[in-house]
Amino acid sequence: MTGASSSSLKNLAPNSKLDPRDASGWCASLYNQTGSFVYSPEFTSPVLSLLAAKPGERIVDFGCGSGEVTLEVEKIVKQGDGGLVVGVDLSKSMIAKARENGLEHVFVADIQDPAEMDRLGPEACGRFDAVFTNASLHWCKQNPAGVLESAKQVLRPGGRIVGEMGGFMNCIGYSLGVRSALHYALRKRGHDAERVDPWYFPSMEDYVKLLVSASFEPTHLSLTPRITPLSTGLFAWLNLFARPFFLQDLPDDQAEEVMQEVVEMCRRDCQDASGKWAMVYMRLRFSAIYKVMGFTCGRDILCTT
Repeated sequence: MTGASSSSLKNLAPNSKLDPRDASGWCASLYNQTGSFVYSPEFTSPVLSLLAAKPGERIVDFGCGSGEVTLEVEKIVKQGDGGLVVGVDLSKSMIAKARENGLEHVFVADIQDPAEMDRLGPEACGRFDAVFTNASLHWCKQNPAGVLESAKQVLRPGGRIVGEMGGFMNCIGYSLGVRSALHYALRKRGHDAERVDPWYFPSMEDYVKLLVSASFEPTHLSLTPRITPLSTGLFAWLNLFARPFFLQDLPDDQAEEVMQEVVEMCRRDCQDASGKWAMVYMRLRFSAIYKVMGFTCGRDILCTT
């Protein structure tokens, strides 16, 4: 089964229910249509368990998207006095959808730039118990260290950062990664794939070094493979996650050609006999305590694979 009927931008053309992409490249309604697995309970329960939010805590969600997971955290913290959840995202489309979904405290800001944390207001500085993040930090290739500096702006001494992101070997089939296929298809057409590649998939060792250098004491790191079904197919996945970034310089006809080529390169590994698509995601989960002079959490790091 080729699945060719879905491998066309014409077939994926926005309908009346889809908003245009914003300046960041995202469209909340398209994300909800194609990428809703990202915030499904099945896939978010491990990182939410790691966060272990408590009633009365104050938590910032870095890269809150349209707010589905953020609202789950809010349900817990609001059970206690003073409980507060704040969502931050670079995408105006995502923030608008988060507000529509009922998230009250949301801000448009680049979490890679610590100076933009001022948008949360002076009362946010050093007042939060935790920074939470799910499926966002692998988009922070430009300045991953800046994300941790932003976290330090809002965390109280001894506060924690807890998250899940794509890690080393993320987005692969059995033998071929989608990322490698995109690089190959772009290079053969004379484009600089590295320049437009938006993804940051660190190893556990590399991320430990980054955490420690930013005055965080890691308490948990794990790198876990996860089979991720692509219910709308690989072409739709590429249109959501690659078209606005890897293929930003290409007109629609050339972008479609590249995406169709990537689909064919990955079909053997990522599509089963019944036509269903899936991909192997590698999920880097971590937690770390913000250390300041004279303070230590006194915990041992737990690293697993």
